[in-house]
Amino acid sequence: MEEGTIRQVPPYPSPYPLLRPLLFSLDPERAHGLAIAALRLAQAVPGATRLLARSHRVADPALRQTLLGMELPNPVGLAAGFDKDALVVDAMAALGFGFVEVGTVTPRPQAGNPRPRLFRHPAERSLQNALGFNNRGLEAMRRRLLRAAGRRRVPLGVNVGKGRDTPASAALADYTALLRALDGLAGYLVVNLSSPNTPGLRDLQNESFVRDLLGAARAVTRAPVLVKLAPDLDPEAAGGLAAAAADAGAAGIVATNTSTDYALLPGAASAGGLSGRVLAGKSRRVCAAIARRLRDGGTGAVLISAGGVDSGAEAYARLRAGASLVQLYTALVYEGPSLPGRINRELLALLARDGFNHVGQAVGADL
Repeated sequence: MEEGTIRQVPPYPSPYPLLRPLLFSLDPERAHGLAIAALRLAQAVPGATRLLARSHRVADPALRQTLLGMELPNPVGLAAGFDKDALVVDAMAALGFGFVEVGTVTPRPQAGNPRPRLFRHPAERSLQNALGFNNRGLEAMRRRLLRAAGRRRVPLGVNVGKGRDTPASAALADYTALLRALDGLAGYLVVNLSSPNTPGLRDLQNESFVRDLLGAARAVTRAPVLVKLAPDLDPEAAGGLAAAAADAGAAGIVATNTSTDYALLPGAASAGGLSGRVLAGKSRRVCAAIARRLRDGGTGAVLISAGGVDSGAEAYARLRAGASLVQLYTALVYEGPSLPGRINRELLALLARDGFNHVGQAVGADL
């Protein structure tokens, strides 16, 4: 098939609508644990991920891009938070994601906040999480990535964050240690400055710290380093900070993390961060503001849009707004594992409708 040719992949039935009521009868964190266990089992059974890939992956040259020095088979990625400890990277690739981001990982293992700390809002297709960077720590992550080196089906990113008990004055040391230790083990690294569940973390979303951090990053890693920002920044302020980060050497921006704007979901408890459909409008506005500033700055930094992406139409809107890639997590809870393939098929149809032969032609079309 020639480059740029758009090929439709026929849809396939998904059993998830039958399984979802059972999973939703469980505590959300327990249901997530069962999903991870099932995906690990699939990875352990010879040939299982190959079968998953055959029925879920959408392979079309129109979706393929080279960004951040990596070949990405499609623009739909798994956001950080689903696979905190890089346990199911191969299974998620088999489900049709074009890239997978794991973490957030911290220098030392963390238990996170007390339970319950993850809540569903089904009517709004949204989640509320106050997890607090629960993970097995850097050394466990390093060992797992070393064992899998050279065997990844799709590009891998690792999201890193400072320790919960690390004061702001020592945050730079945490990030530098993480970036140094993970050098050579991932296609890209993301500095998380925007989770609402680590005290004081969002205070680091300022130009001075970002410049210091990216200066330190250049000395310890060859991997592209991206910065993840919050949706609760004023869009123009987010654009300014993203432009400053790109000017200081950031290879890209991930926008956005979860929101503490509880007015988005009346009745929600004032704890943790909101994700999913309630975040879509806010995230889309921040995406567009950042894209304009990155374009005007001419840095070539890559924009990844996350927050409320749950369909091909929403993904396409982010691409047209200036994002080169999108990520999702919450929508998987509501739509199931067939979602990445469905979004990619819908993207192909939307590209064809608008006369584009390649996804890159749609990026920034609305700017």
